[in-house]
Amino acid sequence: MSGYKKYDESFKQSLVNLHQGGKTQTSLCQEYGVSFTALSRWVKQYSEVPMEDGSVLTAKQVKELQKKNALLEEENLILKKSDYHTHTTIRCYPSSSIVRLCQALRVNRSSYYKRYHQPPAARTIENQQLRQHILTVYTETKYRLGAAKIQVLLKRDYGINISAGRVYRLMKSMDLPKMSTSKPTYRYQKPTVSFASPNLLKQQFQPEAPNQAWVSDISYISVKRSFVYLCVILDLFSRKVIAWKVKQRMTASLVTETIALASQNRMYDEPAIFHSDQGSQYTFSSSTTSFG
Repeated sequence: MSGYKKYDESFKQSLVNLHQGGKTQTSLCQEYGVSFTALSRWVKQYSEVPMEDGSVLTAKQVKELQKKNALLEEENLILKKSDYHTHTTIRCYPSSSIVRLCQALRVNRSSYYKRYHQPPAARTIENQQLRQHILTVYTETKYRLGAAKIQVLLKRDYGINISAGRVYRLMKSMDLPKMSTSKPTYRYQKPTVSFASPNLLKQQFQPEAPNQAWVSDISYISVKRSFVYLCVILDLFSRKVIAWKVKQRMTASLVTETIALASQNRMYDEPAIFHSDQGSQYTFSSSTTSFG
C-alpha cells in the first residue's frame, strides 16, 4: 500500500485556522503528523484575500475563479469566431484540445470524430470538379465572363448542365480574381500654343467622294497590366481605316505620325476637312502643321 495520506478540506482548513490563531507550523506538524511542505501549501491555499467588494476569499478560491474565468474567455472567443460548422471551427484552433473545443461548442467528441473521418459527400466531390471547370473557363476568357455566360460555356464545351445560380455560388466560394476595369490615368497639360478650329463638318457624315472628310480619334487598349494608345483615321466616304498608329504615350507625335501615314497611304496631301474632338494632341502646333 502507498504511504500517501489524503486529508479532507475541513482538516486542512482547521490547521490553517490554528496557524492563523498563533501556533507555529513546526508545532502543528509535530502534533498532527503532517509534513511541513504540505502545511505550508495549505496555508498559502487557504489564506484569506480581501476583494474589492469587501468580501473575503481564500487564495485557492481566487485561483479557481481565475481558472474558470480563463475558460469562459476561451469559450467566448471560440463561439464568437465559430461559423456554425463544428468541424471547420475546430480545425481553426489547432492549439486547443479537441475536448475543450467540443465542450465549448456543446457537441460530443464521438460526433465530431465521426464527421471528421466521414468521406466527402458526392455533392462535395461534384462541386470540386465543377470548380476546376469554372476556373479553366474563367482563365481562358481572361476573367471577363460572369456566371450566366460561364453556364453556357460549361454546357457547350463540357456537357455540364447546371443552373447559373449554382455557378454563381461556386464562383463566389472560389474568390476568383477580377479583370481590372480602371482606366489609365492621364494628367492634362495645357499646351503653350493651341490652335482650335471651328466645326467644319457640321454633322455632315455623308460626303460625296473620297478624301473629302477624314475623322480621327484616340483610344486606349489594355495590354497585360498596362495600356497603349491607338490613333485611328477614317475616311467618312467609305468608313475605311486609312491609317492607324499605336504608342505607349498619348502625345502630339502620335497624331502627326498617323496623319503622315494616312497621307502616304492615300497619296493625298490633305483632305477637304479633317475632323477630331480637338483634344490637346490635335490642337498642338505640330499637329496643325502636319498638312502644311
